[in-house]
Amino acid sequence: MGYKSLQDCITDLENHRHLIRIKEEVDPYLKMAAIHLRVFENAGPAILFENVKGSKFPAVSNLFGTLDRSRFIFRDTLDKIKTLVDIKNDPIKAIKHPFKYANTALTALSALPMKVGKSAPVNFGRTTIGEIPQIVNWPKDGGPFVTMPQVYTEDADTPGIMNANLGMYRIQLGGNDYIPDKEIGLHYQLHRGIGVHQTKANAKGQPLKVSIFVGGPPSHPVAAVMPLPEGLSEMTFAGALGNRRFRYFYDAEGFCISADADFVITGTVMPMENKPEGPFGDHLGYYSLVHPFPLLKVHNVYHRKDAIWSFTVVGRPPQEDTSFGALIHEITGSAIPKEIPGLHAVNAVDAAGVHPLLFAIGSERYTPYVKERHPQEIITIANHILGKGQLSLAKYLFIAAKEDDPTLDVNDVGGFLKHILQRIDLTRDLHFQTKTSIDTLDYSGEGLNSGSKVAITVAGDIKRELWSEMPASFSLPRPFVNHKMVMPGVLAVEVPKNIRASDMPLMLEFMQEHLGEMDLSGLPLMVLCDDAAFVAQTINNFVWVTFTRSNPSHDIYGINSFTENKHWGCHGPLMIDARIKPHHAPELIKDPEVEKLVDEMGAKGGALHGII
Repeated sequence: MGYKSLQDCITDLENHRHLIRIKEEVDPYLKMAAIHLRVFENAGPAILFENVKGSKFPAVSNLFGTLDRSRFIFRDTLDKIKTLVDIKNDPIKAIKHPFKYANTALTALSALPMKVGKSAPVNFGRTTIGEIPQIVNWPKDGGPFVTMPQVYTEDADTPGIMNANLGMYRIQLGGNDYIPDKEIGLHYQLHRGIGVHQTKANAKGQPLKVSIFVGGPPSHPVAAVMPLPEGLSEMTFAGALGNRRFRYFYDAEGFCISADADFVITGTVMPMENKPEGPFGDHLGYYSLVHPFPLLKVHNVYHRKDAIWSFTVVGRPPQEDTSFGALIHEITGSAIPKEIPGLHAVNAVDAAGVHPLLFAIGSERYTPYVKERHPQEIITIANHILGKGQLSLAKYLFIAAKEDDPTLDVNDVGGFLKHILQRIDLTRDLHFQTKTSIDTLDYSGEGLNSGSKVAITVAGDIKRELWSEMPASFSLPRPFVNHKMVMPGVLAVEVPKNIRASDMPLMLEFMQEHLGEMDLSGLPLMVLCDDAAFVAQTINNFVWVTFTRSNPSHDIYGINSFTENKHWGCHGPLMIDARIKPHHAPELIKDPEVEKLVDEMGAKGGALHGII
């Protein structure tokens, strides 16, 4: 049976030793987040904070902190949901095997949203924004944020729950210029369903009604982040995953209210009315900075009798949203490849912040009568991927041909990159898109939402043996003497701090003069960075630094480069400038004093002893 509430889930987790309680008072300014981060890093349990300083409401986090715990939460429905998504993409299966899929059909039918009376649990009482736990995750955050919201909006042309959107967009509860208890900030990125709804409301000159649900059965926040197949409602999915129909009603002002939520904040967004929102420590590992975003004018804050505030902490991956992503991939992993002909697998690389880097495997079948294979069909597939929903926000897309290695795995970061680097033709395989859109949270480009992309398409036989160590004869010109091997074929080169962006042409000239005549066939990639030892320490460090701190059109260079009929390539190693630039957002750094307080909680007799 499905959970009726967040409390039901918490009780179940606690009974099975998947949850701990922290009874002592905890400050929501930095300390709650620091505890969460430390417990997550140690693959620890969910955390119930019973006594939140300044609030009468308890709070819970890390519910989805491990994939195993997510599987436990949805142990009765996960297999049925995978089948349901599979049928959605290939309905002929249900026709061919009606008895096999009969139970799944019943699951889908029982998931239809259910309208209920206004005596629902969430209608127990009213509170204010200021009485909600004011959780601040990172030292430079602009204020407290809702980090596990389910933001509900309806289509102005076709209102109603079956055409509504439920998404997870961060909400700033205070700070900046917001009027306390009356105004909050609504931040959403490109390619989000709420943007379509606001556009339609603006065109009609009417306010957009927004309902923000927090808590409720755990299937609800999962539905809010799920990239569902076209035509499948988030509310329907929430019901199917949770084995409990999504219950709702409309309040006296016409706002949709999730009957099972712990909290619901209602408010309106007026056309073109914005206020500064941010900064916020985000999932790329940097702060997203202050920008104008929609202003939500608060109407009501509803809550259950024993309401529990649900939150998470985002930062440099991996974090709890990494586990979210793993669960999503487990449920919908087969969906996208079936939507793009010839695509076998795609992975938004979590360690690189998700959107900056995609790995994909496609078929290369255009000219099977030609002995030597080269990229053709996979270029078409790459263009399709970069035009597909949120995948279109990627900056770097590496795509390989399945025919070259049927065992290739997009989730094996090191193995996949090795495959690419062994086969890449740097004179042919780089395809750029300039002055286009990238992820809102990515500050490597030319401005908010603005940057470039490169598709690196690789097919054919192995062209080179990658160097595992640098030859004794190799050297770099001063002052670039500090360098370390990251992995076979990749060298991290440390650039002194005093070299500015304006010095780049001269730096490239030095590199070209020194390396232009060398045989560097075993070294297809060099990464220019601030700290070579850090980049080379782990594969995760390498992909995080390289792909979050570079803008392809501006930061890709090469030895013996050329431009031929507007196609750019190089005969020597590719160089990616992955240094921190002046326009980049600051990196997330923990507060050392707060970290000491968490250390004390991990000592003998502390609430976290044996966990951290």
